[in-house]
Amino acid sequence: MAPVTMAEMWTTMGSTIASFMFVWAIIRQYCPYEIRRFLEKYTHRFMGYFYPYIRISFHEFAGDRLKRSEAYSAIEAYLSSNTSKSAKRLKAEMGKDSTNLVLSMDEFERVTDEFMGAKVWWVLTKSVSPTRTMSMSYYPEQERRFYKLSFHKRYRDVITDVYLEHVIREGKEIRIRNRQRKLYTNSPGYKWPSYKQTMWSHIVFEHPATFETMALEPNKKKEIIEDLLTFSQSKDFYARIGKAWKRGYLLYGPPGTGKSTMIAAMANLLSYDVYDLELTAVKDNTELRKLLIETTSKSIIVIEDIDCSLDLTGQRKKKGEKSSGELDEGKLGSKERKDAKEEGNNNGGGNSSKVTLSGLLNFIDGLWSACGGERLIVFTTNYVEKLDPALIRRGRMDKHIELSYCSFEGFKVLAKNYLRLENHQMFDKIESLIGETKITPADVAENLMPKSPLDDPEKCLCNLIQALEEAKEEAEIAAAEEEAKKRDEDSKEIEAIKEEEAETVAGQ
Repeated sequence: MAPVTMAEMWTTMGSTIASFMFVWAIIRQYCPYEIRRFLEKYTHRFMGYFYPYIRISFHEFAGDRLKRSEAYSAIEAYLSSNTSKSAKRLKAEMGKDSTNLVLSMDEFERVTDEFMGAKVWWVLTKSVSPTRTMSMSYYPEQERRFYKLSFHKRYRDVITDVYLEHVIREGKEIRIRNRQRKLYTNSPGYKWPSYKQTMWSHIVFEHPATFETMALEPNKKKEIIEDLLTFSQSKDFYARIGKAWKRGYLLYGPPGTGKSTMIAAMANLLSYDVYDLELTAVKDNTELRKLLIETTSKSIIVIEDIDCSLDLTGQRKKKGEKSSGELDEGKLGSKERKDAKEEGNNNGGGNSSKVTLSGLLNFIDGLWSACGGERLIVFTTNYVEKLDPALIRRGRMDKHIELSYCSFEGFKVLAKNYLRLENHQMFDKIESLIGETKITPADVAENLMPKSPLDDPEKCLCNLIQALEEAKEEAEIAAAEEEAKKRDEDSKEIEAIKEEEAETVAGQ
């Protein structure tokens, strides 16, 4: 018998593989799905008797993508720190200081790790599933990323009992050490569930504001700081009293009094992330709830200018006024009805957001608000009297903080920050003027800021004094005009009464 040549062997192997692939394609094309599942089930079971390795998958998202897995994040941090040197294909991202690159394993890369004599293999992989059965789909494909851990079955107890706990614990410690505080905003373009697109987009939070640099009275500043620190250390207390670990703050006051700066100072004090929620970009209450679920612990959820975000100030009142409004509409002419309709559209009729007051209340303190923990919910407004009382009652907005016009104590903080002055001969005059004038900290800071290298502290203080005197004069003129207007109205009312009395006497 003639020996088989290498060429003949490769030819035979190629034809065998081709035949197998042909048969497999026929089975996948024409074999019913139930039979295929039956064959796959017993094929995997049969192969399990001979295959000595165990695999564990850690998916990025669980529960129909409601929340990112903490285990996945910890594994990602652990592998980036411990195995990136052995990986051949890496993914590079810019670090916090924007000069150092952070390397992590790329998709489908395989790395090896050893623990207590056990050798394991990690692979970052993904599965792609289209959201429609059509090949040409308008909808994006969903990418489900996951880590796959493989190890010999003889090390099962070591891996499941000790190694995985070690990986999760060390990964969480690495995340805390390398944590970058972030400023999030909800993505207005979010339409379909995709693992490439999240409901929040973010940048690194680098706001320099602190309570030390804020123009607040010392006692008020101390009260707020103590309240925040007490909350951050009260996990066991909230668990004992049966409340979700969250707290609401309402910041109100005129524009320019430091409400946004206060939020940044709170985040810097507690090292929290900030979620800036734009309500007008939220489609409905369901999307609002999903946004809440995707927020993390140790965070501040902010809704600025809550009185302007949506029509949440008079919804209950409008229900009572609906019938009278319908009656009045019948008395209007065609032109008036058209103008009223256009005004309604401009006031919110064209707003695509369907978030309701009820949905927002559930967002603040409903059942879903308890997911996660250690959260602050902060509302800001310039007109607190316009808000629905149900929205800002205690239990929802637990602490109300009024940020009003600049006081002399606030001025001294700004003078120290901007001019490095703790005392000056002009301070007495400024104290007198500030006590008689309403001026915001933003206006004071603008006048104290040097506009050129030649501006010395005295010139900046003179600018502030001039601004205070002008503001005082304008306030006096406005008060005089208001008083004159009131006198005119009173005199007209008196004349009307006299005319009515004269007509009554003449009629008798």
